[in-house]
Amino acid sequence: MRKSGDFEYDDLQGLVRFAYGKLPETCFMLLNIADASAAKQWLSNAPISNAVSTDPLPKTALHIAFTVAGLRQLGLTDAVIESFPDEFIVGMSGDESRSRRLGDVDENAPTRWQWGGDSDNLPHVLLLLYAEKNAINNWRKTVEDSFFSTAFTLLKELPTTDFRNAEPFGFADGISQPLIDWARQQSTDAHDRDSYSNLLAIGEIVLGYPNEYSQYNPRPLFNPKTEPAAMVLPNAEDQPALKDFGRNGCYLVLRQLDQDVPGFWQFADQASDHDSDKRQQLAEVMVGRHLDGSPLVAKSKIDIPGIDSNDANNLFTYNDDPQGLKCPISAHVRRANPRTGEMTPGHSNWLTRFLKILGFCNKRPDDDLVASSRFHRLLRRGRSYGPVLSPDAALKPDAPVAERGLQFICLVANISRQFEFVQNAWVMNSKFGGIQLERDPLLGHRRQLYDGDSTNHFNRSDPTGLTQKICALPQFITVRGGGYFFMPGLRAIKYLAALPNHGSDKVS
Repeated sequence: MRKSGDFEYDDLQGLVRFAYGKLPETCFMLLNIADASAAKQWLSNAPISNAVSTDPLPKTALHIAFTVAGLRQLGLTDAVIESFPDEFIVGMSGDESRSRRLGDVDENAPTRWQWGGDSDNLPHVLLLLYAEKNAINNWRKTVEDSFFSTAFTLLKELPTTDFRNAEPFGFADGISQPLIDWARQQSTDAHDRDSYSNLLAIGEIVLGYPNEYSQYNPRPLFNPKTEPAAMVLPNAEDQPALKDFGRNGCYLVLRQLDQDVPGFWQFADQASDHDSDKRQQLAEVMVGRHLDGSPLVAKSKIDIPGIDSNDANNLFTYNDDPQGLKCPISAHVRRANPRTGEMTPGHSNWLTRFLKILGFCNKRPDDDLVASSRFHRLLRRGRSYGPVLSPDAALKPDAPVAERGLQFICLVANISRQFEFVQNAWVMNSKFGGIQLERDPLLGHRRQLYDGDSTNHFNRSDPTGLTQKICALPQFITVRGGGYFFMPGLRAIKYLAALPNHGSDKVS
């Protein structure tokens, strides 16, 4: 019997809790459902990994997620589909306005994508396989032998490589991740939270639990009196009379990002007059960390909830660097996670703090753009791909050309408020934190604004306050594909597997 307060790890797909660093080999497959009956039969016994911690560690793992088209193929009705948020239903490439907000224009436009850009190459299913060294081929064959010939067809296999601690540009990666408050110990009351915390409410990542607003994200709920098959689902925590299809599930955002490694390092070299020290310094301030992952700002003077006191690479905020003299405000990691609390730097004196505790002079949390990062965190689970190319090798005129990049994966409970907000308001926006006319130096595109102003530059300030303007930045990262997926809890997958069949259910 489950103890009161224990989290339901056995109903949660393990990817939410584990990054699988001990399983270095991966195989990511985009599938279409060829026969819904066969697909549901396979789902009923699929070896999907849960989030229960085991000793010894597992040698393999399997995870599955579905697009809205995939859920429809399995038999979810339109009435149920409409309970999902619009952004999931419409999809990442579903309308021109969303593409513009996400920066999917010009070279990033969905019409240029290798997959996910239109209905012909939009997958139904994402299958993620993980394995120990030299074991992925056998694991893939085992999985494929159990379903592939009848249930699914392979739309595309995404390129992946062995897990490594550095992303393709050569910087240490996977360092900063939010810690989920599985025990639900941290308050979400804005009056109690006036500084940055790395501890995040469960409901920011997993559906069916309170988020940082102390609210439940919308998701499909069933009345068991009218839908007896839903009895397999857990009760909704906020509406106990209903069954919760979303509980212990989350949304998986996938974007295939091609990285121009030679272009990045050759540009940094030219902009630094071929001085090796200046070249590395410029690359580091654009990224926002040193090559080894250490921060550009000093260690925080106060403890940060959710970060171990020995974790020097994460124990920092930007409160002591409000003007970006050490880490430029527009640096990639600063844009992606501004590390702020409820009060902006310079306003956290004792009087402001006291008034805030009483409930006065308090901004609405949803009015912020940079004021509080806790409402816009992402749990990243991506893997790099392509052959390693060191910075020195990338500088050579004959640097080998190859597909290199990142299969960016993030897990969220609210696509719009988390991934899309970060991508639009922080990464692609030409206005951020008081700066204007520049986008993220790594992920940003370089399209001019409507009034003709250019955004292809990067400003960095030195400790004296002087600003150096780096001009004519090329685009270093290009989107090759993307999609929004729903990664259900294990009981929700059992529900999908038990949906009634309609004829042969074969997709023509």
